[in-house]
Amino acid sequence: MHTEVLVTGGGLAGLALADQLAQRGTDFLLVEAQERLGGRIFSKEIAGAKFDLGPAWFWPGQPRMAALVRRFDIPVFEQYSTGDLMFQDQSGAVQRGRGFASMRGSYRLAGGMTTLIDGLSGALDSARVITGARLRVVAHGRAGITATFDRGGSPLTVTADRIVLAIPPRVIIDTVSFAPELPAGALKDLYDIPTWMAGQAKILAVYDEPHWRKAGLSGDAMSHHGPLVEIHDASPMQGGPYALFGFVGVPPDVREAHRDQITHTALAQLVTLFGSKMANPRAIVLQDWATLPEIAGLQDKVAACHHPNYGSQGTITALSAKGVYFGSTETAIGFGGYLEGALEAAEGIARQSSLTTAE
Repeated sequence: MHTEVLVTGGGLAGLALADQLAQRGTDFLLVEAQERLGGRIFSKEIAGAKFDLGPAWFWPGQPRMAALVRRFDIPVFEQYSTGDLMFQDQSGAVQRGRGFASMRGSYRLAGGMTTLIDGLSGALDSARVITGARLRVVAHGRAGITATFDRGGSPLTVTADRIVLAIPPRVIIDTVSFAPELPAGALKDLYDIPTWMAGQAKILAVYDEPHWRKAGLSGDAMSHHGPLVEIHDASPMQGGPYALFGFVGVPPDVREAHRDQITHTALAQLVTLFGSKMANPRAIVLQDWATLPEIAGLQDKVAACHHPNYGSQGTITALSAKGVYFGSTETAIGFGGYLEGALEAAEGIARQSSLTTAE
């Protein structure tokens, strides 16, 4: 199988790049390791509503996201922040009305962020998209690319003029072999790029009624006690069911070993913060991104405590001379790590004329 441009990774960056290649009439193939498209974007449907278990927000001043939302005519609404906030100190004691709504003014999408994935994938020729195939080997040079995938235990080989790895850099290093091997400087630079939010886990609790809103609470809470350290309203744009989600402040190895206990303790914490009516959710879901090898590299088991200074390193961009491009959100200079950064990375690669022109 041969294609002009091979895009590996069917998250927002890979899909946005494939969309741009399709619009310019460039021959491409997009291959995704998971059985679903979306990467870190995942909206779970519960009782007819969709809830984001990955990224949930974008912000004013992010023009690419705004343009994509307009293109697919997706309703936008602001993060719910009306009412008091809750604060829990290290002892577990609770205070009402302390702090501020940290996500006030951020935007969410009706139907969840998956609507972006549905829009982009729906615009592509399905024959140009393959899922469930993990990239294992990239043989690269001026003569072209040979990529080998594992597809359900059977090898899939694709030759291409260029390859774009729209995959987190650390995941590439942990799961993909290169022939010839990448230069030591490039390997180090790839290892040094944290995968944004990969070490995180979310717990979502869904209710038929917004008990916190009825009590004059916004659903926002900060906790130094845990297991949830930051909580927000995750309800849909209109109607129910309603939901809260929280980031889990427990290390990935502990989460994996005590998954049920952490979920149970998180529910008890919601009761402590928001009242006894929180004890019986319609559903409670733990989404642990650190357990997915397609998302989190081995070094990502420890979540970044601040937003890294993202942007491609010279050693990485130099590999384009051999037909190898890196295009996840972590390579974006302006909005690295964000959804806007995924679109920025795709846009930057699509602009490079060498992407489809022989050296």
